[in-house]
This record gives sequence, C-alpha cells and structure tokens, in this order.
Amino acid sequence: MRVSILITIAWLFLATMLPATHVSHAAEVKGEEHAVLTAAPSVPPLITRKHSTKVIVELEVRERVGTIAEGVEYTFWTFGGTVPGRFIRVREGDQVEFHLKNHPDNKVPHNIDLHAVTGPGGGATSSFTPPGHESIFSFAALNPGLYVYHCATAPVGMHIANGMYGLILVDSKKGLPKVDREYYVMQGDFYTVGSNGDTGLQTFSMEKALREDAEYVVFNGSVGALTGDHALQAEVGETVRLYVGNGGPNLVSSFHVIGEIFDEVRIEAGDAINRNVQTTLVPAGGAAIVDFKVDVPGTFILVDHSIFRAFNKGALGMLKVTGKPNTAVYSGQQDQRIYLPEGGAVQTTPEPAPKPKLAANKAERIEMGRGAYQTNCVACHQADGQGIAGAFPPLAKSDYLNADVNRAIDTVLSGLQGEITVNGEPYNNVMPSLGLSDEKIANILTYVLNSWDNDGGEVSPAQVSKRRKK
Repeated sequence: MRVSILITIAWLFLATMLPATHVSHAAEVKGEEHAVLTAAPSVPPLITRKHSTKVIVELEVRERVGTIAEGVEYTFWTFGGTVPGRFIRVREGDQVEFHLKNHPDNKVPHNIDLHAVTGPGGGATSSFTPPGHESIFSFAALNPGLYVYHCATAPVGMHIANGMYGLILVDSKKGLPKVDREYYVMQGDFYTVGSNGDTGLQTFSMEKALREDAEYVVFNGSVGALTGDHALQAEVGETVRLYVGNGGPNLVSSFHVIGEIFDEVRIEAGDAINRNVQTTLVPAGGAAIVDFKVDVPGTFILVDHSIFRAFNKGALGMLKVTGKPNTAVYSGQQDQRIYLPEGGAVQTTPEPAPKPKLAANKAERIEMGRGAYQTNCVACHQADGQGIAGAFPPLAKSDYLNADVNRAIDTVLSGLQGEITVNGEPYNNVMPSLGLSDEKIANILTYVLNSWDNDGGEVSPAQVSKRRKK
C-alpha cells in the first residue's frame, strides 16, 4: 500500500515537472481557422488570439518553369508555386490539419517533412502524394520556433535542390517582441548542367550536386529576387526582423547584412539569444531569427559572407532604408582617395571556356548581352548604366565608349588601369580583365551600345577575336 502511494506521488511530481509543451493540447483547442500562407519576402500577420485552435493548412505542389537568373530558366519544383515555399504561421499548442495537394499536371510524386512536427518523417511518411492526389495528416505544434520544411521523396536531395523548401513559424504563447517590419528570406543552392550565366532552360545536374559545386546560390529562388524594385523596405528608426532559412541542400550560409549589426539573433531559431552579432551561421535545413534597428538611411546589402556566393553566384539582397541622415551615427563620405594596396597589376586566373548559345542576329545578341551584363558588370556599372560617381564610370550616353568601339573591346578584353575622363568627369581605378569569351564580350558591348542613349551598332565575335590577336 505504502509503495503504491509513493509511486503515485512520484508520478504526480514528475508530471508537474514535464515541460508544458509536451502535455496534450486536445482539451485546449477551440474552434478552427485556415492558415494565411504568404510568398517570400512577405510574412503572415501576427497571431493575436490567446488560445490554441485547429489550423487548416492547404499547400499545393507545382512543378513550373521560372527564371533563376537573367536569361536563364529552370524547372522548379515548388510548394505553393514559389521558391521558397509559402510561409506558414501557427501558434504553440495549435492542432494543425495539413492538406498536401499534388497538382495533376505534375510529373512526379512529392511529400513534405516539416521540422516542426514530432512524428515519423516529420509528416513525410503520411504525405506521399502522387500527381492528382491529396494527402491529409495532423500534428500538434508542440515546440515554438522557426522551422524548415522540405520534400523528402527519393531522391531527396534532387527534390530539395529543385526548390522544395520553406519555413513554418510556431509562435510561442508569449510571442516574440514587437517589431515594425518582418521579412522572409531563404537561401538555396542550385546545380545546373550549364555554367553560371549560360542562357536558356537549364536542367538539374546530379554530378555537380554530389560535388556540392553550385552554379547559383540565391536568396528567395533567383538572382536579384531582393534587389532593385524587389528590395526590402524600412524607414529610419524602425525595427526589422528577418526570418532567415537555408534550404540547402548542401551549403551552410554565413548570413550578414553589410552596414548593420544584429541586435539579437535567435540561434538556429531556438530559445538561445546572442546579442550584437555581425554574421550568423544558418545550417542547411536550419533557420535563424535576426532583429535589428535601422539608424541611418541608405541601401544595406544582405549577403552570404562566403563572399563569392554573394557577388558571383547570386546570394545578395538589398534593404533600402529611407529617412533623415544621422551624422552622429554615420557621417557619409568626408574624403575620397585612390586606394590600391595590391599594386597596379591586373590579375587573371585561367577558366574553362564556356559554351554559350550563339546569337543568330543583332536582336538575339542584345538580349543575350543583357543577361551577361547583369551577371558580370552590374555590380560596378549599375543596372541603369550610371556607374558610381567617383569610382566606376557611367556606360550610359558615354562619350568614352561611343568614341572608339575598338578601345571598348580592348578594355573588356584586357582590363584598364589609370586615369580616364568620361562625360567630363575624371576616373582613376582598375578594371580587371573578365576572362570572357569573344561571344560574350560581343553580346555585352552590343547590349550596352544599344542602351541608355548610346549610339547603337553591333559588335561581332570576329571583331573581338581580331582585337584579341593584336
């Protein structure tokens, strides 16, 4: 009798010590609602209810051709028609009824593994869905945090590499601190048969994926998805929260915002918080939540600080902040000088010859040149050809360019250093040789000559070859 009483007391004591998140939520669930799903970079609205409910999530898989870079198309496999997949937001304690629909036009079966699920396969074992079918399963949102979801149908790596990943946020019962802006940013690495920048419809390369040799590393599914008109927005004095995920399938992200310091980082989107962080690691299949306040205006660059991925493979975004300057925080430019600590030598490295599609006429040359310009030239000379004052000369309505086409060809072929004057303004910098093929140089120059009020004309690969021989 005494032993029985002691066991009962011990069991009751242990029950009171169990984390609340692991106690059944069935009695607490009230009513039901349909989840609001959003495409990146948008985030669903804040959950304001104070009780758990049944949340119905309806997510459709679509296989669709989309743009991965300027002039480059790819057949993405998607959750909800976008890469990354739709952002899902629920509350700790919710009972989630998940509907996975595989569109009848798709070619292969899919499923979903949500890292927020406690259960075999994270839901994958219950959601294998052929084209034209729908699978339904339920789970309790036990643990608060930001979690990756992805397809786990064999070959798993191929499904993820084609864009089948996204984020699900399980808001804690007490909620995160309030911020002014929330955005959804997710990195992924892509493996195309063609080289980076090769135009046309590209297909998946299992060989490159096995070598972890990505041709593109991008935010939100494509090069430029968060730049220009698609840049994130904020105003001086606002607080910004980024829900940062990494679909992989292979590469770890070193996430950084140039010119900002993260006030708080929820490491791997869990309970641990680091403060005053410059760069945070986001593992493949993982996530982080970063908060910061913007104190001064300007364009702040989001990057994977494995830096060649940012400036050469696409892992680059922008946060444009408007408002009044605060010179006590940041003065802006006070002086300008030439700084060449590595000397004036132009350095090149050998590269395998690319095999681009050849332009059949001037119109095709201009179109291909536009894509090649975006890949190779836009960082310095800008998308509108205006350059950067005092640093990189304009190509728009450029007297230097229009005066001598052969000189322009030589500049792209061999690079340029020393002082020049463009549109009446002096520039003294180093332009490296880009190591491009005759075809790509001809395409780029033809595009530039026929853009931004320049004089027009066409540069042929034969012209470039002739200058190369000289």
